[in-house]
Amino acid sequence: MIVEIRARLDAYVHNQLPADGRPSAAVLIPIYQARGELHIVLTKRTDRVEHHKGEISFPGGARDPEDADLIATALRESHEEIGLQRQHVEVIGRVDDFITVSQFHVTPYVGVIDPLAAPYRWLPQEREVAEILEVPLQHLLDPVNLVRERRSMPDGRITDMESFRWRDHLVWGATARMLKNFLDVALSPNRPPRPQSWRDQNRICPSGSSRIGG
Repeated sequence: MIVEIRARLDAYVHNQLPADGRPSAAVLIPIYQARGELHIVLTKRTDRVEHHKGEISFPGGARDPEDADLIATALRESHEEIGLQRQHVEVIGRVDDFITVSQFHVTPYVGVIDPLAAPYRWLPQEREVAEILEVPLQHLLDPVNLVRERRSMPDGRITDMESFRWRDHLVWGATARMLKNFLDVALSPNRPPRPQSWRDQNRICPSGSSRIGG
């Protein structure tokens, strides 16, 4: 399956949004092989952080001046937040840029964790990360775990949103959109064409994302 995911990411032309002066950020979508199946690694934020307390996110954050590029940002933040060592990750592609409600320009990268490193010794950053979630890929692909609901957008519009349920957690907002984008690109047998409103939908994402502010 990793071979297929890699090939589809290689062939995908991601949507690259202009930053327009917004701060740059990056997240990592980690693929982790454990217990005989593939997982996606997510984090639950603590109640001690300033923004988005208790929400589910990918490891990631704002670019530092010392970061060589946004891949370096995603890998640095993943190491800081969950203890994922750079040498254990192979970045195999990226999906679409997103502009979050907190006005960050976010680039999601997909990384495969070395299976020889499993079971991984996660080291969650105590102040920021309450829990590390290893969610089976097959669980995310099962339509029964996809939740559709209506949410208010920052501009007052009401829009239909898709979220993912994992045990007692709900993955929603920008994290859910990035996750859905990845699943559609990498694994959907018949990826539907982008609707004409697709660009506007991805330009401003509601909260429910990582430390960059959703």
